[in-house]
Order: sequence, then structure tokens, then C-alpha cells
Amino acid sequence: MYQKLCFLILPFLFLQLSAQSFKVIPLGVKGGSDESNLSAYLVAPFNSSDFICLDAGTVHTGVEKAVKASLFKTSAERAIKNNIKGYCISHPHLDHLAGLIINSPDDTAKNIYGLPFCLDVIKDKYFTWKSWANFADQGDKPALNKYHYTYLKEGEEIALEQTQMRVKAFALSHSSPYQSTAFLIQSNDNYVLYLGDTGADETEKSDRLNFLWEAISPLIKTKKLKGIFIEVSFPNQQPAKQLFGHLTPALLMQEMENLARLTGKEAMRGFKVLITHIKPAGNHSAEIKRQLQQSNKLQLQLVYPQQAQLLKL
Repeated sequence: MYQKLCFLILPFLFLQLSAQSFKVIPLGVKGGSDESNLSAYLVAPFNSSDFICLDAGTVHTGVEKAVKASLFKTSAERAIKNNIKGYCISHPHLDHLAGLIINSPDDTAKNIYGLPFCLDVIKDKYFTWKSWANFADQGDKPALNKYHYTYLKEGEEIALEQTQMRVKAFALSHSSPYQSTAFLIQSNDNYVLYLGDTGADETEKSDRLNFLWEAISPLIKTKKLKGIFIEVSFPNQQPAKQLFGHLTPALLMQEMENLARLTGKEAMRGFKVLITHIKPAGNHSAEIKRQLQQSNKLQLQLVYPQQAQLLKL
């Protein structure tokens, strides 16, 4: 009887464990105003503590809260130095970058990954001796050589050093002609997709999201993509002329419908869409959640990350 019970239970436990491919620690989730809680997400394979940081608006405060939540068994300073193995920066706006800059004096050597438009701004505007010390390996002299700029090529997958992951970058439109980036993270044939700030193709007069959906739709159909982190900054009442390259609930759902045309609606049912970058003004958060729920015809699994609360994907 015992052997039969084990025979039945063990495969179930294996499936439960194997279903968890990534762990994500949000260091910051908001879209502005609160400098202690700005866009930054630590991602690692589920069995690893070697993280990549996707954007870096808030770093130290988020790691401190993660330590208090027992997500790290060390100090915040040591976790930043030893567990964050590199940074993928979607675009050089301060709410996605400030934590990296501020914590650079006490950080350890690691890579900053990004498309050229993003890394060039960091090099030419932030890590300069006029605005901050140059902790990178290019730009103003003397270069302190702590950070190495790793220039990504759109659509080309490369290894994320000192981790078990790889990354592929896709350009996004963030209030045209300005750009942002989506990072497709891969580990053991499992994937997670993180989008920095982005407007909808309709409002941006762009096809960049459509290009991205075409690239990742096969991964949804085969259940290899475990979730999409995507912004919804404003409620539907926000005038189109004041979106500044961001999404509303209606625009997000329009884009999810575009994606569903490529995957089939059945593949989207229950698929995890993690909502990021909500602007904290007024009652935006509650209003955005209400509007998303009302328009969720695809029956997506909508998730709202919270700072220092572990996500399992």
C-alpha cells in the first residue's frame, strides 16, 4: 500500500516542482513619485540565487525589504554585491535607473546589459564626472572599470554572465521617437518576458509590439513562456495626448487581443500577465485594477506584483 501511495504521489510532486521555473523578487513596482518603490525586478531560475535585475529604479530599499521578508539570508549590502549578477536596463529614465546609479559606489563588478540607445545615455549622461563618478569601463576619464557595458543586438540571444540564464532584447516604442526594451529571459527552455515602458502600437504608430508578439507567441502555445511583465501606467480616462508612451487597461487588453490572434484564445486563458508601473497618483491603482478585471475577456491571470513579495513562475 505504501509503495502504491508513493507511486501516485511522487509524480504529482515532481510536476508541482517542475512547474515552477523562475522566482522573481520585486524590488520596486510603481511608476513614479515614490522613490522607494520604483521599477526593479530580480529574476533567477527557481533553484538558483544568482539574479539578474530587470531595471533598477529602486535597489537598496527593495533588497532591505526582501531581507526582512526572509527572501535573502544575508544583509542587503551583501545581497546586492553577491546575488545581483548584472542589470538589464530597458531605458534610461531615472525611475528605471536611479537605484543602479546611487548604489554604484558600494556595488561589485558586473555587467550592464542594454540596447545601444540606452547604454549610450548612461555612458554620456549619468556615469560622467560632471553628474556622478564614472564607475563603468567606457566614457569619461578616468573610468573606474566597475561596470562593463554589454551592448545587446535586437533579436540576438546571449548569456547573462554568472547566471543560468540567457537574454534576447526587443526594441519598444516609448513616446516615439524614444525607445524602451523588452527582455526575453530564458533558462532551461523556460522563458519569462519583461517589458519596460511601452505605448500601444496604435497610439505609437508602430509595429514593435506586434513584432514582439509574433516572436513570443509560439512560446505561449507550447507553454514555455511563464508570464509577461507589462506596464499599465494610467486608467482609461487618461487623454491620449497625455499617455507619454504608456498603456491603459483598454490599450493593454487591445494588445492582448492582438497576441491572442497569434496564439489562439485558448492558449491565453489563465496565462499570467503581471501588471507593472502603475502610477501611484490618486486612486489610479484601484481604478486600473477594476478596469482590467472588467475587460478581461481572455480570462488572463492578472497578477499585481508587490514590493519584496516572492513570485513563483
